[in-house]
Amino acid sequence: MSSKPTREAAWKLIEEYLPSDQMRRHSLAVEAVMRHMAKKYGEDEEMWGVIGLAHDIDYERYPEAHCHKAPEILKNAGWPEGYIRAVVSHGWGICSDVEPQTNLEKTLFTIDELTGLVAASALVRPSKSILDLPVKSVTKKWKDKAFAAGADRSIIEKGAAMMGVELNELIADTIEGMKTEAEAIGLKGNL
Repeated sequence: MSSKPTREAAWKLIEEYLPSDQMRRHSLAVEAVMRHMAKKYGEDEEMWGVIGLAHDIDYERYPEAHCHKAPEILKNAGWPEGYIRAVVSHGWGICSDVEPQTNLEKTLFTIDELTGLVAASALVRPSKSILDLPVKSVTKKWKDKAFAAGADRSIIEKGAAMMGVELNELIADTIEGMKTEAEAIGLKGNL
């Protein structure tokens, strides 16, 4: 493999290690938002997207070792250290002690949780779609801690602070990124 993993190579790993549709949709959602954010910041969209796509590579096969098996899997696939570090950093404070340092790492750490909350917010709308989801629907659901309880709001808040962005802007960017893959992530709804 070249020093820069391709999306195709990342997808082959997804096919091997993440068999569930739910995890694949989550991976595609994170990839889409990472690409959107890379474009916004003038960064490498392919790199950000590939890392976003593969960030949970060890989650299904090794749930107790999440972020601990990923380095071995990615090293064996020829991935460079910077990519591997970014993947592991998304679990900082949960299942990893690798603190996000770069813009890419901080973004991945933050939007990994946020994509879940945004997806859940879209699915409870009459349209069941991300395409017509306003930021205010997500912020309203944000306050209901029982709603999408698996989306840790404290991680999203910590990440937004690390990124230096307001929560509403981050939610808007997450929605915009996810819109680009609405059908693939199961959020086109009935629109």
